[in-house]
Amino acid sequence: MDYLIALILGIVQGLTEFLPVSSSGHLEIIKGLFATDYEAKESLVMTVVLHFATALSTIFIFRKDIFKIFNGLFSKTSSNERSFAIKIIVSMIPAALVGVFFNDIIETLFDGQIILVGFMLIITGLLLFFADKAKPTNSTISTPKSFLIGIAQAIAILPGISRSGATIATSVILGLDKTSSAKFSFLMVVPLIFGKVAKDLLDGNIFSEAINLGPLVIGFFAAFFTGLIACKWMIGIVKESKLKYFSYYCFIIAVITITIELL
Repeated sequence: MDYLIALILGIVQGLTEFLPVSSSGHLEIIKGLFATDYEAKESLVMTVVLHFATALSTIFIFRKDIFKIFNGLFSKTSSNERSFAIKIIVSMIPAALVGVFFNDIIETLFDGQIILVGFMLIITGLLLFFADKAKPTNSTISTPKSFLIGIAQAIAILPGISRSGATIATSVILGLDKTSSAKFSFLMVVPLIFGKVAKDLLDGNIFSEAINLGPLVIGFFAAFFTGLIACKWMIGIVKESKLKYFSYYCFIIAVITITIELL
């Protein structure tokens, strides 16, 4: 994987991580368009590194909220923050279980499966379209709801299923307002990404002789700095725009992708 492709992938990741259009799906499409000869492992490692970069962007943007969460875990007086932190932990359970028990299967899905990405984008579009019809009741995030949102996040491990789209749409369908949904969606993924990176470091899966570190570094910084710029802008779009417009985009990209791949 050369440096130009890594740079493009980093920029795409930074731009699409915060919109409900599937950053992983876009990464696979870009890789497919460039017809790279990467292996599944190399592709998955690049995906992990790019998500790690945007996770750091998320931490920077939400640093005050994250500080409150940590403070709530260890403070006897911050009951609201402690409750929110517990819900974040509960939301992580489904995706963590999928990652632990189905990691080998997941790895094969990041091997240029462009047709799969196209159909998953259609599912993402449908989810966003129906979520747009739901009427938020401004209810709070309960522990059972956080687990259901976590299931949506676990399903979004599939390339083409937008993680933010699935979790935000699920939250809206459950009656939560878009502001709370977006905030919870972006915060709940951070511990999972750090957990995934830590696991790969301990297993020796990220840094090995078979993987060129140069493109990973380029991709990381491209995703990080693009994410910093895009985060606030795109979070505002998620909060204020209609989800159906993102669904139309997913449908269009899906049709184009599937058509090109079949021709």
